[in-house]
Amino acid sequence: MTQTIGFIGSGMIGGSLARLAVAAGLNVVMSNSRGPETLADLVAELGDHARAATPEEAAKAGDVVVATVPLGVYDRIPANALAGKIVIDTMNYYPHRDGRIAELDSREITSSELLQRHLANSRVVKALHNMDWIRLYTRARPAGAPDRSALPIAGDDPAAKAEIIRLMDVLGYDAVDIGTLADSWRCEPRTPVYVQPYQGPSPAARMGEPEWQRWFQDAPGEPVSADQVKELVAQAVRGPVGGYFG
Repeated sequence: MTQTIGFIGSGMIGGSLARLAVAAGLNVVMSNSRGPETLADLVAELGDHARAATPEEAAKAGDVVVATVPLGVYDRIPANALAGKIVIDTMNYYPHRDGRIAELDSREITSSELLQRHLANSRVVKALHNMDWIRLYTRARPAGAPDRSALPIAGDDPAAKAEIIRLMDVLGYDAVDIGTLADSWRCEPRTPVYVQPYQGPSPAARMGEPEWQRWFQDAPGEPVSADQVKELVAQAVRGPVGGYFG
């Protein structure tokens, strides 16, 4: 059972997941590319269940490790330190941020398969990546709550997926297993289950940028049930890959 989560990357998604983990009584070890000292404020906010470390230290400390860096630097994730670990892949492909990756653009492999190839001795599970960072934190609910949401997961190792499903339950979400890492394109950017259903209808077309930013910060979001996730995933059509960041 997961007691400590290591984070490689401590940005918006990582910070939201760390807050949920600490609230659930888990320990977190946070890291980034700039050094542990740059995480002092975040660790102070998270409290006694959190500490800062290097990526290698966070990788070794975690019962489960979250990889949450920009996809363009996936090959800097310390593979040796993650040998034998379950790694949650929250990364999404944004070409204008990450640079073009030919294997993804040609749809030869998915981004999670790319990460799994780099982490050959780890078990990668795609999860916790298809909500924006604000709703990811605010929409978490206890088990059995009528407005609890479900999120898709994908992976090649059934035992690893089962562990992440248990962890997601602790963090406040149901899970829908959509298949292998090769199937994970069904919940990537531009697919029906990506971000928008959890935000609710966006008034962006009627707003300028400042108003939209306020809406993004304040929108309560919408619950998305497991049945809805299944329907949305089934509607996915494999087309151009990559989303838009920002």
